[in-house]
Amino acid sequence: MPQPALPADDLYARLGVPTDASPEAIEVAWRALLRRHHPDVAGPEGLEQAKRINVAHDWLSDPALRARYDRERGLRHGLGPRGDGHRTWHARDGAGPAPDRPAAPVHRHVDQATLIARFLDRIAALSPTEIDRLALAEPPPIAFGATIRRFLPPEQRAALDEVETAVDGRLPPGADRPTIRDAIDGYATELVLGRFLDELLTEPFRERAHERLTRGWDAAVGQPRYGPNSTAVEALVERIGRLDRAGLQRLAETGTDVRGTTEPWPPDVSPGDEDALRISAILAARDAGAAVPSGLTAAERSRARLAAGRLAHLLVLRHAFAPAAFEGLTGSWRPWLLPAGSGPRVRRPAGGR
Repeated sequence: MPQPALPADDLYARLGVPTDASPEAIEVAWRALLRRHHPDVAGPEGLEQAKRINVAHDWLSDPALRARYDRERGLRHGLGPRGDGHRTWHARDGAGPAPDRPAAPVHRHVDQATLIARFLDRIAALSPTEIDRLALAEPPPIAFGATIRRFLPPEQRAALDEVETAVDGRLPPGADRPTIRDAIDGYATELVLGRFLDELLTEPFRERAHERLTRGWDAAVGQPRYGPNSTAVEALVERIGRLDRAGLQRLAETGTDVRGTTEPWPPDVSPGDEDALRISAILAARDAGAAVPSGLTAAERSRARLAAGRLAHLLVLRHAFAPAAFEGLTGSWRPWLLPAGSGPRVRRPAGGR
């Protein structure tokens, strides 16, 4: 079967999305544009535009077709339209789904005004640990948020602007950094536009959009500083801070083996998927390194801080390691810095709180 001919124009421009748009952003743009141009709304004259929108969606929503389009688009970048007479291919000959057939909405048992009021109160009550975690959280992609805002009806855009302005007045000291604000604004977007997105998107795009918008906030707020093993990490940081010079030199010696190596993760746990654990591990390593007392040369202290950070990282993840693997990774610090009984006790889900 011959491959479909590559469309001559810019499919990203047809949908009004950037070239790195996520599948969820493409879905938002496609469905929002169909609401405007579907013949049921725009009349017969909207048919051709709806078809063009569907062609763009067909190419950009299919991973294989999108990869081919991006590759060939890059090769011919700057050239004029193709003149080989090939027919532009698309998967559907009609105008796509009618705009009055939305996905089934997610159940929302609390009214929006109450949810937003609770959210604003929670922002004002953010603790120093939550602020630190938000600073490390993965915020929604800027392009995704921009795509959503681009296709909002005026009343929805006004409602979102109102909440974002209210957030400005609730941010505690130290919480006005861009990364923190991005995570907060993502969660605000979900609260304000949740029902709108329910109506616009089908699964799995709705679930993915929800996860993108709430991921940073959920990974940071209401979480212990070092995750499910916070008590053990806190005890480790305290022990590191009490080390004498001999103990510090011993710690520095173990840092020689750590230097230049990557942070170990359990085989079934990914820092990309487990954002809460990733944040916990970063904070634990940072705090443990900062707890190393002075009294060493600069080089020794650097190695000691590396070793302290590595041990704290491992301790954050101890519940996800197999006992033998954990003991092997922490052997250099046993039992003088990591007492007996500090290994994994129960294999719990990696993302457990």
